[in-house]
Amino acid sequence: MESSQSIVLGDVEIFRVIEFHGPLMPGTDLVPETTAQTWRDNADWLAPEHWDPHVDRVICTVQTWVLRSGGRTILVDTGIGNGRERPGREMFHHLQTDFPDRMARAGIHPDEVDLVINTHIHGDHVGWNTVAADGEWIPAFPNAQYLIPRADDLYFGPANDYGNGARPDDRLLYEDSIAPIHRAGQSVLWDGAHRIDDTLTLESAPGHTPGSSVLHLNSGTDRAVFVGDMVHSPVQLIHPSCNSCLCLDPQQAALSRRRILERAADTRELVVPAHFSGAGAVEIRRNGTDFTLGEWSATAEPR
Repeated sequence: MESSQSIVLGDVEIFRVIEFHGPLMPGTDLVPETTAQTWRDNADWLAPEHWDPHVDRVICTVQTWVLRSGGRTILVDTGIGNGRERPGREMFHHLQTDFPDRMARAGIHPDEVDLVINTHIHGDHVGWNTVAADGEWIPAFPNAQYLIPRADDLYFGPANDYGNGARPDDRLLYEDSIAPIHRAGQSVLWDGAHRIDDTLTLESAPGHTPGSSVLHLNSGTDRAVFVGDMVHSPVQLIHPSCNSCLCLDPQQAALSRRRILERAADTRELVVPAHFSGAGAVEIRRNGTDFTLGEWSATAEPR
């Protein structure tokens, strides 16, 4: 699965490069506050792009969103990466994909990338920050600034003993995917909100991780919000109180999710999550205290 078409919102062109696509885990494992009935009740639109009802597996995509804005090339999240030590995540451990070739076929050359945005520090969002060279990890994009949420850098870094020592993978991913960016002087840490240009603004949305963030796009009459891991499945759009099993602070995650989705519904922002399969982006509408799905962005579909 590779990007075939781009979305144009105002003056910004958007497309994606896919690293992984396939079944992940049962729906009630990924979103524990849902029930099996929740998934069955929505099977008519979840299947087959977002959920396989025959084996009860959520269909997941790991991808990098690419923005061409103001003459710059901007990457939103960088996937898993090759050759990583991830003993706690079998799917990520020593992964080898042709992602660099896919980037090249999409016209993305490493030295031409101007900005890399990590919505948060998780292993499937920072992996291609770096590449191996002569036994060391170095920035994959030598001329880019890397925007990293300060709260995540503190939590997952050595100052907080690599995520409170909860998972060995947190130390490993920080050392191979974040620390080399700092050593190269290419990192920019930010808090609260960070204005990139007249079109793009980062906003903190904690809960999934301490520094989880979203990227707002506002160009002409068009709007979008790249929500990272605020939602892993479209089920969470219609049931916004339901967290994924990966949210570190479930209560805060639910508050952030509702706040960002309410704004998206009220301002007609296209919601662009990190891991949706199928079209990958969708409009939402208010439905009482919850939301309903509007139009999917068909031009974002992979071929």
